[in-house]
Formats: sequence, structure tokens, C-alpha cells
Amino acid sequence: MAADVVMPRLSDSMEEGTVLKWLVDVGGEVKRGEPLVEIETDKANMTYESDTSGTLIEVLAKEGDTLPVGEPIARIGEAGEAPSGNGAGKAAPAEKEAEREPEPVAAKAEPETKGEPAARARRAPAAGDGADGRVKASPVARRMARELGVELERVEGSGPGGRIVKADVEAAARGGGGAPGEAAAPAAVPAAPQPAAAQPAGEAGAKGELSVQELTRLQQTVSRRMAESKATAPDFVLEVEVDMSACVELRARLKEVSDPAPSFNDMVVKACAAGLREHPRVNGAYRDGRFELFSRVNVGVAVAAQDALVVPTVFDADRKSLGQIARDARALIEKVREGTVTPPELSGGTFTVSNLGMYGIDVFTAIINPPQAAILTVGSLKKRAVVDDDGRIVARDTMTLTLVCDHRILYGADGARFLARVRELLEQPLALAL
Repeated sequence: MAADVVMPRLSDSMEEGTVLKWLVDVGGEVKRGEPLVEIETDKANMTYESDTSGTLIEVLAKEGDTLPVGEPIARIGEAGEAPSGNGAGKAAPAEKEAEREPEPVAAKAEPETKGEPAARARRAPAAGDGADGRVKASPVARRMARELGVELERVEGSGPGGRIVKADVEAAARGGGGAPGEAAAPAAVPAAPQPAAAQPAGEAGAKGELSVQELTRLQQTVSRRMAESKATAPDFVLEVEVDMSACVELRARLKEVSDPAPSFNDMVVKACAAGLREHPRVNGAYRDGRFELFSRVNVGVAVAAQDALVVPTVFDADRKSLGQIARDARALIEKVREGTVTPPELSGGTFTVSNLGMYGIDVFTAIINPPQAAILTVGSLKKRAVVDDDGRIVARDTMTLTLVCDHRILYGADGARFLARVRELLEQPLALAL
């Protein structure tokens, strides 16, 4: 008997996924544990391995289809087994629903509605609203509305009971938000500007030619989470200058016995991990009116990927040696740049370190990775003139650390004590090397 293959949940935050590429043709043999399909999640592109053996008798989701977690995407059965009739060549569930939708009929021009402003006509229908006031629309219509920038509240549905269907959204996108009938009505609604995504590239304007780039799922996630963080987390910033001369000397010694030697960023991660163990509130989160304090110290390291920013996690960083942290971080960064990092490696972080010092940035702030309590930014390491304890001006290797704190869980003294401990460890780094 054939078994459904459903859209898998490949990360904690994954709600839906996009089928990128089927790696087995319909009719092909599939073995348990072998790659079956490439799926784009909210964090990375993943190869999903089949959890059953048999013949791929049916593909329910075409390449490019986006479906919720748990939705069937294919069926695996025995060779020669008949498909269910919903499979390859036919549409994915979302599109099947659209196909079942009746074709919209041309709007009849009722006498009482002639001449009314189009905007009023669009807002008037209540048939498309549910009893709870929610707009009634098919899933595919909702997805298309998001993609085309169409407000469903301004669209009149032509489906049963005034339900908004795919064709309504397409017509609204072409004609400025109305239903298909309105778009074709003689009393023409002034055409609204085309949504940005639909505007053809190369059309010159006052700003020159426009080139539109759609966001990847990862970019969408980053933009959404950063906006949520900035809008909800009342943050404050602490800044401290660290004398890194001892770290420079330590790294020179480590180079003699280890190739490659731990980087200065690895030392910062190690110092933070030790500080987080001593200051559990900084290793916590504010969520739903409560403090969450985590038993594990997992430090995320912000890495610039291709057109995206990802934060792979060094798990249990407080229990690892400096050398192990360096090896883990190097492996994760390599995976990010090769595009092979997995969602589990991007999850579970309890604190984040972001470093732009290699680009010559001296000081910067960052947006807290929600729901974490804080993020530490690292500036460039430079020789600067400082006054020593004897009043002499000497050259020292220094850099600036900036701690951005969520004021809902951390107060000024909390952040200051943690940051002072990190500075202390970096200025006396022998403890980091143990």
C-alpha cells in the first residue's frame, strides 16, 4: 500500500517549505535514507532523505510549490501501483484547490451599484467575510495576494459565498484591487500602479532603471525576525574598550603549536561562554512575560553568507576548550559558505557574537537575535595610543566590544557585570587557553 511523503519539519521554526528539486523521477526506485527531494526551509536549503523504500509512484507537489508542514508532497508504493489520480502532472494540493475553484463570472452591473466609486464597491461585499470578520479566501489566493501585494480586504470574491479565489487576486493585481468583473466593467476603475514585484525590469524612471529582486525564504525570515526584534525589544547599549595585547601575545604562542591558531573572535566566543555561565540572565530570554534561563551555553556566530546573514551555533561553548571552539567555528563557517549548513546547526543559540572588525569597523551595534537577551559586537583590533598606569603614552592593541541588551530581562548592572567579566578574561587570557 502506498505511503504518503509529507512536507517534513526540518527546523523548529519551519511552518512551510518549498520543493526545489525532485531527485528521483516518478517510477524510480527509492531506498530508505537516500536523497529524495531538495526543500527550501526558512533557514536553509535541505536535501530530504526518504524514510521508506519503494517506487515513487506519484509526485503531488511540483518544483516551486510551497506547502505547509505535514502536507503530502508525494507517494511511495510498489512498482506498478496506480497513482491516486492526484499526482504528477497535476497540481500540488494548493493548486488543485485553485483548479476546483469555479471560474469567476463577469460581474453583473446591478443598477444600484452603477456609478458608485470603485473603492466603495470593493469594500462593500460582506459575503467574502467570515462570521468572525476574517476574509474568506482560498489558500492559493492568500499566497498570491502576499506575493503580489494585493490587499484581500479590497477584493470582491467571485467564489461560492463570495470566497476570494485565485482569479480574483490576479484580476486585482492587474486592475488595482477589484474583482474580475470590476476590471472588465465599462465604468473603469483607474488602474492602480503595478506591484513592485510585477514591474518589469528595465523600465526607466526618475530613479533610473528598476531591478526587482525577490527575497529568498531565508532573507524573508531574517527581515521578519529583525523587524520583530527592533519593534518589540527595548534595548540599551554598553560599550567597553579592551586591551588585547595579552591576547595578541597568546595567539602568537599558539601559532607555534597549532595551525591554524584560534582567532581573536574564537577568544571572544570563549570569554563570552565563560561569562554567560557566571551570569545566567544574559544567557536567557524574555518570552511571553517570563524569563527563560537556559542550562546550555550555545553561542551563535554571525556569518555573512551569500546574500544573507546566518548564525550557526557553537553548542556548549562553556565546556569546550579554546581549540575546540576554533575548530567548531571554522567548520560551521565553511558550511555556511558552501551552503551545506543544516537547520539544527542554526538553531539553539542562547547568545550571539557578531564581528565586523575584519572590515575595519571600529564600533557598531546590532539587533538582538530574538528572543535572546543580548548580542555582543566586536570591532577592529588596532594599535592605539593609551596612557599606562605610570602616566606614559604607549601603543597597545585594543578593540571595542559593544553589548546590546534587551531591557526586559537585563538591567544596566547585569549587562555591565557580564561585559566587565568578558573584558577581564580577554585582558588576562591564560584562563581561556586551559
